[in-house]
Amino acid sequence: MKRRTFLPTLFAFCCSLLITVSCAQSTPQADAPAEGTADAPVTATTGEPVKLGYSSWAGWWPWAIAEEEGLFEANGANVELIWFDGYLESMQALAAGQLDANSQTLNDTISFAGDAVNGMVAVLVNDNSAGNDKVIGAEGIDTVADLAGKSVALEEGVVGDFLLTLALEDAGLTRADVEIKNLETGAAATAFAAGQVDGFAGWVPFWETALSREGSQELVTSEEYPGAIPDLLVVSQKLIDSRPDQVQALVNTWFDILAFIETNPDQANAIMAKRASISDSEFEKYTEGTKIFTLDENLEAFSAGGDDMKYMPYAAQQMADFMVEVGFIPEAPDLEAILDDQFVKAYSAEK
Repeated sequence: MKRRTFLPTLFAFCCSLLITVSCAQSTPQADAPAEGTADAPVTATTGEPVKLGYSSWAGWWPWAIAEEEGLFEANGANVELIWFDGYLESMQALAAGQLDANSQTLNDTISFAGDAVNGMVAVLVNDNSAGNDKVIGAEGIDTVADLAGKSVALEEGVVGDFLLTLALEDAGLTRADVEIKNLETGAAATAFAAGQVDGFAGWVPFWETALSREGSQELVTSEEYPGAIPDLLVVSQKLIDSRPDQVQALVNTWFDILAFIETNPDQANAIMAKRASISDSEFEKYTEGTKIFTLDENLEAFSAGGDDMKYMPYAAQQMADFMVEVGFIPEAPDLEAILDDQFVKAYSAEK
């Protein structure tokens, strides 16, 4: 089955925030334990650690704070936090049963769920993309409607394509009304910057390359489509069945991380920028386009609230239909099985 590859250029990733990364070989790294772990709180569990993968996206950097500040241990979470230079590799590792949990998007969870040996279940919303994904037009193309009959370079079946599809529908058009040039996202941005196509759809940092073309401009961003690109904590069904206490501990830890960020912003930002290997200016830019979700926003996102992308049951159906339509997956997985709000609800009940 065809698989999404978000950032196929590894060296581009290493310099910038990426929601996805290269198809090049990359090696997962267990993050170094924080100093003083020998004095971890007595609430820390023993036994086999939960292997949690994450990669470079602003909504996932906060996990590094839990490692640095001992928040996993404080919540009874026995975690081996593993950094992946390649986002794709992290998803493949979860699907193959080499991880117990991973940080990934909803559409990627839908894509991989059917082949995951231990199942894939979203238990927490970390954030929504709120501007870090864009559709760009050449000079003279001022609206999405102006793309009718024009060529747009993008990577088919992934979030840029999905964002474009939503925007076209709002403009009274469909994907059939534009000429799609299916290219790896980095190549798509380069083709647009070189004047070979009229439009581009993709994510940071590739839209920065696209916007280097003289006269180019953004036509729409993910900020205008709340819920279209949710970033999640996804665990295996096996972990839920065998160690639900550890899943709960992960969810509880996340909300402690958010509390730490609120009370210690400078320290938190320094930890995250160091983990991402980016400058202060890059950190500010990339976090600007990422909306971290509160507890209430988590509860709302998991609910079947209606026909709106901010509700994940609805969003998941729209994404699955889209991926089947464009031939990215042969059939939709059981969408009810990949969303589980019991742990967020349990945390809420204790507050």
